[in-house]
Amino acid sequence: MSTIEAVIVAGARTPVGTSFKGTLRDTTAMELAEVVVAEVQQRSGLEPSQIDDIILAESNYGGGDVARHAAVVTGMTQVPGQSVNRHCAGSLTAVGNAAAQVISGAEHAIIAGGTQSVSTGPLQAFRTPGTVDEFTERWMPPTHPDSPEAPNQDMSITVGWNTATALDLTREEMDAWALRSHLRAVAAIDSGAFVDEIVPVSARQQDGSTVEFSTDEHPRRDTTAERLAGLKPLHPEIENFSITAGNSSGINDAAAAVMVVGSDLAEARELDVLATVKAWAATGIDPSHTGLAVLDVIPKVLDRAGIGISDVALWEINEAFAAVPVAACKKLGISEDVVNVLGSGCSIGHPVAASGARMIISLIGELRRRGGGYGVAAMCAGGGQAGAVVIDVPPPATR
Repeated sequence: MSTIEAVIVAGARTPVGTSFKGTLRDTTAMELAEVVVAEVQQRSGLEPSQIDDIILAESNYGGGDVARHAAVVTGMTQVPGQSVNRHCAGSLTAVGNAAAQVISGAEHAIIAGGTQSVSTGPLQAFRTPGTVDEFTERWMPPTHPDSPEAPNQDMSITVGWNTATALDLTREEMDAWALRSHLRAVAAIDSGAFVDEIVPVSARQQDGSTVEFSTDEHPRRDTTAERLAGLKPLHPEIENFSITAGNSSGINDAAAAVMVVGSDLAEARELDVLATVKAWAATGIDPSHTGLAVLDVIPKVLDRAGIGISDVALWEINEAFAAVPVAACKKLGISEDVVNVLGSGCSIGHPVAASGARMIISLIGELRRRGGGYGVAAMCAGGGQAGAVVIDVPPPATR
């Protein structure tokens, strides 16, 4: 049995932009990937010649191989690249795949993460079956077959509403979670908690100028309980529909990545170990209950790590919709005080393919400030899936 562990020795993310109207609206997913890949390589202390692969998640961006694209643009032409897609959980999968490869000894150093630009994602068209030239505009490749109970283009039902209905979650509970998410994110920004993890982006603007973008722009400082309560439900035609834009995640652009290496390489090169990847897992569930998939993947990944809920110091449970972390806390007995302490999807935003790596990076930073311990990043994913990763951040004395 291998004694090599998978450790993270560097991480970086871009600030999160608001799609279509934010600072990154004219910055592509490839460009965002290039920024974090170059930064992670530099922060790691490893030379490009020592990097074996790049694994980046992408989600409905249009195909291609964004990881290889980043390798070439950043001057690492000898490094291959592979792109993965597990929708929202894509970059968690990228980190898990990287960990598996270095533990096996097949590879020694891999950059893993994800990139998302909803703002610049290409529009796709699908030829209507039975016709010659009739195309449906703005077609998004589906994660599961379409059905009334699980529409494959509307996650507010499959993730938000169906989760709330299954566990009798109230609008007030979800709005309260969303409000706290914004308050925590704003506090984190003001305290400088994200400064070390963010690499600024030189972003083109529509007037031809370039600005240095360095702060997440989606959290709302003016959010109040009254404003959230005043928002209309996304589906007013459905009786008592409780999902609103306020208790849903944003639509966002960003990239994030970490350097995963074997513990033997880290020791030989005297690299600063930020965290050990202890376990990773993915699960599937009926697509109509996508939001409930985290209730399956969390016990699974904890079992693989050999720990229990009480052993976890901090959690990141993505707020694709506030219903998801509310459900996880209620059903699994997780304290809300240690979940998403820096904000999450409702406030920071949800750049789909990048969110998992963003969560891991934020967990590492906050656990280091608190003296170390176990952290879990978990999230549901389109089509009735979920992914999770367990990390262990060493206490200061062992760094």
